[in-house]
Amino acid sequence: MNIELKRIPFTTSKVMELMPIIPKAEYERRLATLYKVAEADWVVVYGDREHYGNLTYLLNFDPRFEEVLLVLGPNNARSLVVGNEDLGYGSVLPFPVDMVLSQTLSLPGQQRDNAPKLKEALAKLGIGLGHKVSLVGWKYLEPNETDTPEKPAFVPAFFVDTLRSLVGKAGKLTDGTALMIHPEHGLRTNNTADQIAVFEVAGLSASEAVFNVINGARPGMTEMQAIAMMAYAGQPQTMHPIFASGNAEINGLRSASNRVIEYGDGVSTALGYWGSLVCRAGMMLGEVDQTYLEKYVKPYFKAIISWYDAVKIGVTGGEIYRKVTAVFEGTGLQSSLNPSHLTSYDEWLHSPIRPGSSEQIRSGMVFQVDIIPTPLKAGQMLNCEDTICLADEPLREEIKVKYPKMWGRIQARRQLMIDQLGIHMAEEILPLSDGCGYLPPFWLLPDLVCTVVR
Repeated sequence: MNIELKRIPFTTSKVMELMPIIPKAEYERRLATLYKVAEADWVVVYGDREHYGNLTYLLNFDPRFEEVLLVLGPNNARSLVVGNEDLGYGSVLPFPVDMVLSQTLSLPGQQRDNAPKLKEALAKLGIGLGHKVSLVGWKYLEPNETDTPEKPAFVPAFFVDTLRSLVGKAGKLTDGTALMIHPEHGLRTNNTADQIAVFEVAGLSASEAVFNVINGARPGMTEMQAIAMMAYAGQPQTMHPIFASGNAEINGLRSASNRVIEYGDGVSTALGYWGSLVCRAGMMLGEVDQTYLEKYVKPYFKAIISWYDAVKIGVTGGEIYRKVTAVFEGTGLQSSLNPSHLTSYDEWLHSPIRPGSSEQIRSGMVFQVDIIPTPLKAGQMLNCEDTICLADEPLREEIKVKYPKMWGRIQARRQLMIDQLGIHMAEEILPLSDGCGYLPPFWLLPDLVCTVVR
């Protein structure tokens, strides 16, 4: 396999689709399924401004300012325990849910004398002595990280202590987070056609924004002037937008600054919307740096090619990890983190792709193709991140019928990747963002991209 640079114009869908709506019945199914698989008297789902993904998936609710608890109980009981400011946010819900005010959850200094304490609010809902409660946080500990993996780990202690005091020694409080985010069986790893359609529109917007920056950023601009080309229009984000540049050590996670971009800088930009993140990093050059190309770009692009070649429904994450890692052997490079991970409303949901993983790739999974090459020479950057999903034949047919325009965009992306970039992939891989695998290493030559010659 040889990697060559070829001039291929970037193809964008240039379509601003309205965001698809998740049907009410789908939210009903999600809530009912979680309660059933938890096998508990009560399921309590924690969320806050940063850790909103589970609540958004279950009920289209992303907390504003405060912590929130979703409480599911017997006889289809569903309540949201909220503070002052979220009490009026219920209009975003797909259907009415009992809104319970506990001013304990309100911000410091706000009124706290008109509603019960949290313990009283939860007791009034029915949680009591001897009950079994499954508490869902935003991540969980593996058995090799703790002696008590069944105990809730990533929920503030105040909430854990309150629930423990309610159920008493005769009751049981367990960590139910894996029910939502386990990399093979978690409810959120199995995306429906409607959910994939939502994430594809996010991919459209994110890729257009990032390639606007690549095509418009120039030496002499400040980083803030460059990132303004994203033309942000208010979509909810999974992360802080990034633009970083420099000719020495570069912090690739930082936000844009007033630094003036110089010719020859390493540059990186990224934007994540709910369901899709797109990132590109390279050099602010108008000619090919042959040393950089041979030492970094070609080995890195081969790793990306190996990822697309290895990913198939039924393959284990450990096998994908092994194949991508093998391509890096002898190059001096490696993937900084897992070579790709599951994504959703939050940028990193979990990842089955890790050493020795026996977890299988399944239809409905949405992946951030996120292979970060390291180490690079100071002042140099390189990255190519996109979003794809896996869909078996029935799911592909459902997407084709329900979302024909999206299906057309997906097929156009696959054609570009296969016919022009030379990237082989299984038919179940559906690119959700424009320019998947389209890597221009030199930003002043934005249509000079990596291709595979086999």
